[in-house]
Amino acid sequence: MYKHPPGLRGFLVAIGLLGAAILAAFSIGLFAYWALERLATSASNPEGVPNYTLLITSALALIPILILLARRYAYLTDWYYLLPAMLFLLAFTVYPIVLTVYLAFTNYSGLHNGKPDRASETRVVRLAGRTLVLDGPAETSLRCRNPSCSEELVELVGEGRRVYDRIERAEENRLVLARAPDFEPRYVYRVNTFSYVGLKNFVFIFANASRALIPVFLWNVVFAFASVLSTALLGLILGIVLNNRRLPLRNTYRTLLVISWALPGVITIQMWVALLNKQFGAINRLLGLLGVYPIPWLLDPLWAKVSVLLVNLWLGFPYMMTATLGALSTIPDELYEAARVDGASSWQSFRRITLPLLRAPFIPILLSSFAYNFNNFNIIYLLTGGGPSSEGRLSTAQATDILISWAYKTAFRAEGQSAYGLGAAISLVIFAITVGISLVNFKFTGALKEERK
Repeated sequence: MYKHPPGLRGFLVAIGLLGAAILAAFSIGLFAYWALERLATSASNPEGVPNYTLLITSALALIPILILLARRYAYLTDWYYLLPAMLFLLAFTVYPIVLTVYLAFTNYSGLHNGKPDRASETRVVRLAGRTLVLDGPAETSLRCRNPSCSEELVELVGEGRRVYDRIERAEENRLVLARAPDFEPRYVYRVNTFSYVGLKNFVFIFANASRALIPVFLWNVVFAFASVLSTALLGLILGIVLNNRRLPLRNTYRTLLVISWALPGVITIQMWVALLNKQFGAINRLLGLLGVYPIPWLLDPLWAKVSVLLVNLWLGFPYMMTATLGALSTIPDELYEAARVDGASSWQSFRRITLPLLRAPFIPILLSSFAYNFNNFNIIYLLTGGGPSSEGRLSTAQATDILISWAYKTAFRAEGQSAYGLGAAISLVIFAITVGISLVNFKFTGALKEERK
């Protein structure tokens, strides 16, 4: 029986033991899953066991491991409450980060995804050692990318089994494999393999910087700064006005002004799309009554950016207004009374009392608002979809695209090819840029400075 190590060392030992238990349980569960899949795969059940079996086997392996650790290290049971947090952290934070970094250096995409291409299905007539006789020309039927199908990976299916093999060469309707199958395959499929490409994705990003990275980044910074400044200014003004206790119907105004914040953005942004429609939108119809020519709100690159900022202002100012009201409520009335006794005007009280006392609580709010708007995917995707198109730009990086929407469109659209590897590389570039901007913000605002007593 071991005693609990003191202080930070004890915490690190506990985390290390729990991490080792999770790793051991996952390894045992993975081995058990492979064994069960091998046993369950048959002609009547070619798919084997479901993927969630891995979670079940890992959980069953974790229980006895935790019991053994508790017997050997009795103090470790006090730390078992951290297990759910560690599991969720590994599953939903660490794993996606590791996967993103890995994919950024590959050509993984819709065309290169490591899965069999079902369109290349070819029937096997017979097997002769390592040679498959097909019912059609090998290169044409399998849609090989390499000459004579050399080094192509294929999936062999038959007798309730699925195995992968590599092609040495193809000769008319004959396929020579790297090793002889131990069963009689009925069909063969070419596998859309993906591979490590090094820095190729990053080279593409920076080689096309003038068509995507630079204009998207500049608009991203302008969008984030303009959104923060406009929402903060309007929220501050409205907060100060609504803080006046002598204002009639003050609570009614507060309720009405937070409606845009309370309603789901997915719904309200779609309503703005209809309102800003050039031909049928209510805004252009109203302007038409005033003799104003219809404005292409969502069709012109400049007006589309103006539309994004206006709609984001409508969505964001209630938050700043509420933050202002909360900060103003902490300022003692005695300060204003003392200022009036000293003969200070309302403007002087606002400039010498209100603004200085609002500065401290507003700095973290402004920084968090900037970080949110810098990656504000919803407003861009739902309002403009990143468009309209802009001449000389990549199809995934149009007039109102910001970095995060550019990465999304590259990874999940990319003209139907879904360039996940390139999208992952863009995500790493976004991460580096975001960290750099955050450090600059912290430097100039002094948010990381410690107060000295």
